[in-house]
Amino acid sequence: MTITITAFEHSPDRGKGLARDMRVRWALEEVGLPYDVRLVSFKAMREPAHLRLQPFGQIPTYEEGDLALFESGAIVFHIAERHAGLLPADANARARAIAWMFAALNTIEPPIFDRALARILERNEPWYEQRLHALEISIRKRLDDLSRRLGDADWLDGAFSAGDLLMVTVLLRLKGSDILNDHPNLSAYVARGEARPAYNSAFAAQLAVFTAASAG
Repeated sequence: MTITITAFEHSPDRGKGLARDMRVRWALEEVGLPYDVRLVSFKAMREPAHLRLQPFGQIPTYEEGDLALFESGAIVFHIAERHAGLLPADANARARAIAWMFAALNTIEPPIFDRALARILERNEPWYEQRLHALEISIRKRLDDLSRRLGDADWLDGAFSAGDLLMVTVLLRLKGSDILNDHPNLSAYVARGEARPAYNSAFAAQLAVFTAASAG
């Protein structure tokens, strides 16, 4: 059965690999699964056909036979559970990798994503500087904790796992910022993720969509 995912027809990240279909593309590349991509416009994302797959009108979605999934983390988890390469075989190590998946999406990502939105949507508001400052304090606290836990290890818990995949995609929103650069081990951690062949294949595929849309 062919796997089909959805992605932005015109990605707001301008091909930087930040749209959340990147996580799913990367996971599929890591486990060696072929997939098709159906591009959707912002208008189509609010239409009934897409809302049946993704009730909040977002991307990505995942379809395989009679299975339809939404939420990038849930999709990555589904892929990792069913195909070797993203979760350890040892039960305890597997549980820890899953915990890191949750940590990436529930603990690290929220203030990082809110900062990105605030920089776009709230820049002209009177509270902008105060809100940005508060978000950056929260992010720095989380990164201090994460940096301390990672230490000089390559990955969060032994071998590369789906926990690292999601964590790297979350941290990429801070790439080039002082917030990330103040933690050299986290900057190096992100760079290791970007250096993986599967990441590069996924990034190239996502960038090709933006490049084609721009040329058209």
